[in-house]
Amino acid sequence: MSEFTRLPDLALRTLGGSVVAANDESFAERECLIRPGRPGFQAETFGAKGQVYDGWETRRRREPGHDWALVRLGLPGVIRGVVIDTAWFKGNYPPHASVEAAAVEGYPSVAELQAADWVEIVPKSDIKGDAEHCFEVSDERRYTHVRLNMFPDGGIARLRVHGEVRPDLSLYDGLGLDLAALENGGLVTACSNEFYSSPNNAIAPGLARHQAEGWETARRRDDGNDWLTIRLAGAGVVKLAEIDTTNLLFNAPGWVSLTGIDASGEEFGLLPKTRLQPDTPHRFRIENPRAATHVRVDIYPDGGLARVRLHGLLSQD
Repeated sequence: MSEFTRLPDLALRTLGGSVVAANDESFAERECLIRPGRPGFQAETFGAKGQVYDGWETRRRREPGHDWALVRLGLPGVIRGVVIDTAWFKGNYPPHASVEAAAVEGYPSVAELQAADWVEIVPKSDIKGDAEHCFEVSDERRYTHVRLNMFPDGGIARLRVHGEVRPDLSLYDGLGLDLAALENGGLVTACSNEFYSSPNNAIAPGLARHQAEGWETARRRDDGNDWLTIRLAGAGVVKLAEIDTTNLLFNAPGWVSLTGIDASGEEFGLLPKTRLQPDTPHRFRIENPRAATHVRVDIYPDGGLARVRLHGLLSQD
């Protein structure tokens, strides 16, 4: 897979994405496009509309035109790449597809979205059946919606829109926020180990339902420890840290520490090495008034974290 797939999927349903409209979904519903996980399939599973597919599938066209679906990004941002996945669609996939993007603030209706100024970020391209197609995007603009076009009809299992989150933080002027949250623009920029799951899971919205929705490392066989570095939504002062080991019963870390890093790269302590319990949300007051741009989370010696929340105030600059 392309390097951009390491970035968050801005369209993912669990991150707030929604397929707000599609011109047709006769065989399989549009909502499948942004489901988490790999598409599933069970042969010879027939419903009233035919074989059941874990994807979006339209009827066979008998008139000119093409099919489309409108997706609201759960996390607006700069798109670095798109994956169009036709998994399991072998005789009913579209031969071509394209993707457009638009920036429409607020809460637009479908009609308002259709009238928006759309920019082509993936030109009409050949695609194959039962395959993942990766398309890099070179566009520094911030987008809130994408439109998937398939020519002329058929089925697409998943649409992944990977990029960097660019929220409107002006809403939080004078208010506290989670400086680490993915939805606020936080991002894990470095990590010692991500054997079992992505470190960005630790700053995802909501609660982890099971171990795979957190960050978990392999077992260490040396004297070191595992860690991750979070680029905060902006320079800010951390007031409260939440370290959640929920669902981690026998693989939680024994201890955790937090280190702030300022704009010059200088490090300073936020939380000393502190004992953790398994399957437990922990909350710690932070007394250091220095502003950080990044925070390193060290776990000892290894294990996993369900969520990391770093509540605080953005700096005035």
